[in-house]
Amino acid sequence: MRRRDLLLLLGGAMTEARTLRAQEKAIPVIGFLNASKPVPALLDEFRNGLAENGYHEGQNVVIEYRWAEGQYDRLAALAAELVRSRVDVIVATGGNASVQAAKAATNTIPIVVLSGADPVKAGLTDSLSHPSGNVTGIAQLVAESDAKRLQLLHELVPTADTIGYLKNPTSNTEGVIQNIEAAARTLGVKLFFVKASSGSDFAAAFAAIAQGRIGALLVGADPFFFMERDQLAALSQRNFVPTMYFFREFATAGGLISYGTRLADGYRQVGVYTGRILKGARPADLPIAQQSEKIELVINLGTAKALGLTVPQAILARADEVIE
Repeated sequence: MRRRDLLLLLGGAMTEARTLRAQEKAIPVIGFLNASKPVPALLDEFRNGLAENGYHEGQNVVIEYRWAEGQYDRLAALAAELVRSRVDVIVATGGNASVQAAKAATNTIPIVVLSGADPVKAGLTDSLSHPSGNVTGIAQLVAESDAKRLQLLHELVPTADTIGYLKNPTSNTEGVIQNIEAAARTLGVKLFFVKASSGSDFAAAFAAIAQGRIGALLVGADPFFFMERDQLAALSQRNFVPTMYFFREFATAGGLISYGTRLADGYRQVGVYTGRILKGARPADLPIAQQSEKIELVINLGTAKALGLTVPQAILARADEVIE
């Protein structure tokens, strides 16, 4: 091969390689940070939201997943990994620990959050309608509904003068605890606090519930408990403890009753916001949406029967779904 032909061939190969690299770089990358474990149905909803803006994983968008699996102390390092990877946007779901870790890791990369608390009170932004900084998303106000869950549980089990409250000691729940204590005083019931931050803690927690003669249990809104919903539902049945949960997925897993926002709706809307960010919208262009008006009550009558519990007709009439 003549030298001129060789140079032309090499030059063409280099041009093609540069073109391919440019095309690869043009594909946006989403960093997905979560304090818990993957839930396929919820991830499908997130992808459905992305698809509304024309983004399809594996085709024209890449998603880098990071899961803390209930170990909140890992979140800072996982968020830092995503920042070093130079992702185009970070999605923080699975509780406020994920959200705070993402916010602490970067003030330049756009962050779309699914927050379980008031974003203004949590210090994520100073305005819901015009978010400041690099954070926007959906606020489902899960923890703020604890008082209503306690009221419903008291109505369901009126003979329970002492109600247990399961909390995760690794979470910052000071404000939530104050609210639930105030609600308990209003209802005239005593609270008995039990703690769990790992699966191995549940046996001791339910032993303490039995020793304390607790008539019912309220599970605090925490991503770790959501991750362990199957085990919690099974232990509540086995120990004959009427238990109130914060998402419908507990009731479908065999839990007695749940009251809370639809988590699937939040994931889908986060996907919509993420797609809009990838199309060029700034976080300040997207008001933080509150989904507190979409709260549903789900009752598992099969579990109620196993517990020997009759659900009052007044509660059944208000239920959005009754699982037979």
